[in-house]
Amino acid sequence: MASFLYRLGKFAFGRRWLVVGLWLAVLSSTLVGAATLSGPTSDAFRIPGTPSQQAIDLLRERFPQASADGATARVVFAVPAGQKLTDPEHRTAIERAVTELSQAPQVASVTDPFQPGAVDATGTIGFAQATYQVQGAELTEPARDVLTAVVETARSEGLTVEVGGDALLANPEQGLAEVIGIVVAAVVLVITFGSMVAAGLPLLTAILGILIGVGAITAATGFVDLSSTTPTLALMLGLAVAIDYALFIVSRYRHELALGRELQEAAGRAVGTAGSAIVFAGLTVIIALAALSVVGIPFLTQMGLAAAGTVAVAVLIALTLLPAIFGLVGRRIASGRVRGLSARDPEGDAATPSFGIRWARMVARRPVAALLIAVVALGVVAIPAADLRLGMPDDSTAAPDTTQRKAYDLVAAGFGSGFNAPLTVVVKTGTGLADGAVEQVAQSIQGLDDVATVTPSVINPAGDTGLMTVVPNSGPSDSGTEELVHAIRDLDGTVSGATIGVTGLTAINIDVSTTLGDALLPYLAVVVGLALVLLLLVFRSLLVPIKATAGFLLSVAATFGAVVAVFQWGWAASLFGIEQTGPIISFLPIFLIGIVFGLAMDYEVFLVTRMREEYVHGSDAREAVVSGFGHGARVVTAAALIMIGVFTGFILSPEPIITSVGFALGVAVLFDALVVRMTIVPAVMTLLRDVAWWLPRWLDRALPDVDVEGEKLRHQLDMAPTPARPSTDSDQRDQTSSRHLQPTGSRGNGGSSGG
Repeated sequence: MASFLYRLGKFAFGRRWLVVGLWLAVLSSTLVGAATLSGPTSDAFRIPGTPSQQAIDLLRERFPQASADGATARVVFAVPAGQKLTDPEHRTAIERAVTELSQAPQVASVTDPFQPGAVDATGTIGFAQATYQVQGAELTEPARDVLTAVVETARSEGLTVEVGGDALLANPEQGLAEVIGIVVAAVVLVITFGSMVAAGLPLLTAILGILIGVGAITAATGFVDLSSTTPTLALMLGLAVAIDYALFIVSRYRHELALGRELQEAAGRAVGTAGSAIVFAGLTVIIALAALSVVGIPFLTQMGLAAAGTVAVAVLIALTLLPAIFGLVGRRIASGRVRGLSARDPEGDAATPSFGIRWARMVARRPVAALLIAVVALGVVAIPAADLRLGMPDDSTAAPDTTQRKAYDLVAAGFGSGFNAPLTVVVKTGTGLADGAVEQVAQSIQGLDDVATVTPSVINPAGDTGLMTVVPNSGPSDSGTEELVHAIRDLDGTVSGATIGVTGLTAINIDVSTTLGDALLPYLAVVVGLALVLLLLVFRSLLVPIKATAGFLLSVAATFGAVVAVFQWGWAASLFGIEQTGPIISFLPIFLIGIVFGLAMDYEVFLVTRMREEYVHGSDAREAVVSGFGHGARVVTAAALIMIGVFTGFILSPEPIITSVGFALGVAVLFDALVVRMTIVPAVMTLLRDVAWWLPRWLDRALPDVDVEGEKLRHQLDMAPTPARPSTDSDQRDQTSSRHLQPTGSRGNGGSSGG
């Protein structure tokens, strides 16, 4: 692979204008597709085959007029204290609004806001429930426009009007989070390279990559229903990995130039060595994200594939566009030096030991103490993970200034939290037998705990299916509501000839959370198994993969603990702008496992391959750890800081889902890169010494040699004769302009491995 990538890098460098032109064409195509083909996104998280979905399928067959899976809009009306909804002027305005809404396109039905139970005890808050014939993603703009116009008209007549449900779009806003991430990345890159040009290349290629990735996802919304968070999650991950991958290539290119390589040769070697590790790391992330499809949850599959596609674009750009830009920039890659910052090769040896060397020596002197401190610290952080509760987003988790959240708060204040969590109960019976059976079911439900009210049932025209609404006392995210759903389902079979189902948005979210929770451990097992196999191929060792996987599990546990402590328990929640705690978004843990696995393998490869290279070159096992760590620590630290900056920038998002994902990924990189890989890895490798690289001979012969560090490529190139060519004035000028890149005390080994 390294030889192929070496040729690819040289080709891209030599055909720079062709490569740049092709990528610009791809960018133009995706932007045009995004502008012309995009469709609405959906916030509906549903899973085929769950009990709630089976109930919806039954209603679609026997009770289609109920529009069980249609979008809903709960229009909440409120008047100031001292006034009543039934005051003539207010009643007239509300009735006019309901009439206009019932005549809107795609509306199936609208309930009467003055019916019993729809106005609170004080007479100041009431609501009308609009049900649409189609799901939220299929609502047309005219239908949404009428809803918005009705609300604005009622507000102009002195009413407070807010709308809950999924009929209104509430797509995540973007802008500030991305800017913060890019600014942090720019600062870290400038400090790392000491050059504005070198720092700008990873940013340039990353922005191009995310434009292509997010543009393609946006265009895809015209053909498939995608969650509104999918583009943002893809952007978040794509931006972080694109900058990191480009950082490793640029760092290796400057290292090759510092060793005196000719420009095209340096580009080829950079792609052939660091590029090999990037391909492996990228494939690891892509496989982990694409593996989400095996869980069988459509919206999670879409998120995983979208994010995986963005990562694939980042890898391809790093391997092709970046060397092409090297050809355009030439030796000016060292231009724009920043006063006060060193522009030396970040991977080269220095006259004085770097911080990475000093840190590795300190860990190597006290490996047991360093290992215990790191493990105990992460273990303590992981303790809250034992209380992990999963839930799906609803109006209660919407941003405080949205109309959905205001509608939720009004209903909770006027009627109690349970009115925001209505359950639709379906009773299937034989022909003409529904009346009696449904009444028996209603009486049984009324006797259950946590039931506030049971509405009168409605029978379909065929007389074989009944429908009722059960309002719990607890809110949609409370454990009491979940227990009530299970209790109602447990009544199935207690009434002769009747089959009972529970659906509605609350029941759907409960089923999704349960399914995701059940899939968590199997998916984790798949990821751990994949990690062991891939690392066995890369390092040709039994203990290194086990150590790397154990570190990954430790960082995941600590991340879960931090997320539970902040978002579920509320510790330091105000620091992150979190105004309401609750269950963790159901898809976050399983999505987080896939991403953290990929990132953990990134840093493992970039650090440990350097240690392996030093060891196979004859260094003592302990010195190989110190030297290999010292060569890769600065670049890996910069990459981790960039990812942390990009991810944590999304904490400022007004969308709670994006806030929690940004926080989780930020602390995951912090724990894995700066604690596990920077402390636990050198400590364990020092303790294992030569045993770390042991592999049975039969297994060594059976495993293919993937040569991720590009060692064979360097041997081939270093042994090949270099054709003589006449020196030119241009060469002399280039050589002079790059003298400041020469590493002090370079070992002259022709490069490094891993990246």
